[in-house]
Amino acid sequence: MEEKRGRGRPRKDPEKLARWVPPEGWSRLVAWVSPEEKKALKRVAVEAEVSVADLVRALAAGLAAGTVTPEELVGQVRRGMATMEKIPTLFERDAGFRVVDRPRAECAWVFAGEGTATEKLDGTNVRLTVRSGRLVRVEKRRNPSAAQKKLGIVDGWYVDTAEDAAEDKWILAAARGTDVDGWPDGEHPCEALGPRIQGNPLGLDAHLCLPFDREAPVYEEVPRSYRGLREHLAELESRFAPGALAEGIVFHHPDGRRAKIKRKDFPESARPRRA
Repeated sequence: MEEKRGRGRPRKDPEKLARWVPPEGWSRLVAWVSPEEKKALKRVAVEAEVSVADLVRALAAGLAAGTVTPEELVGQVRRGMATMEKIPTLFERDAGFRVVDRPRAECAWVFAGEGTATEKLDGTNVRLTVRSGRLVRVEKRRNPSAAQKKLGIVDGWYVDTAEDAAEDKWILAAARGTDVDGWPDGEHPCEALGPRIQGNPLGLDAHLCLPFDREAPVYEEVPRSYRGLREHLAELESRFAPGALAEGIVFHHPDGRRAKIKRKDFPESARPRRA
């Protein structure tokens, strides 16, 4: 008969949990990663004989002290960003991760004049469920892992947020800061935006959710050439935050395909010319 294992060595003081207090001025950095990305980080951490947290801190400390140069990391970061990309960018990229005047084959429909253009919002994709003008459920988007994609699972899905999860704090703040009175019953895909989400590129003062099915105005007469888009985006004003520049454009095909282009995708010469 197999002997039942005990609970391990008891604490000297069971009522007192071990807690680490960070130095004054320190802040916590939280990021969502896929199972494959987490495994890759753990593999490097094991080789370096440190924890994943210490691995990230070591990189940050090296950058702060100048012992690790930005140039040593930038190329790797850009290659990683290209791997993360879920909605294809209209043009191919050069070694500096800027777009060049070479359309991507899978985006040919955009250059053929198909689809409509809406403002690209740099936030977090969520879904709000509304009943009788009240918010009853808040979900966040989860994308398939590399392993799941190999099994044929290519579309993302939504999972519930949690009240006690630190990573969901600002999503929930955005949901609660959204007036859903008057919204029809149903599930509404939205973009969560605000001061603590994705760097707040639109400079918003409060957290809120913008529903794609209700507040996604179409940009008319958007050019569909490299030069035309470059010049257009350099001056394109956001419809959601007047006075601020739009981050970019997302083209939507009736069959569900999408393609994007951002102002910062272009070389430095395409950056805003505003005073």
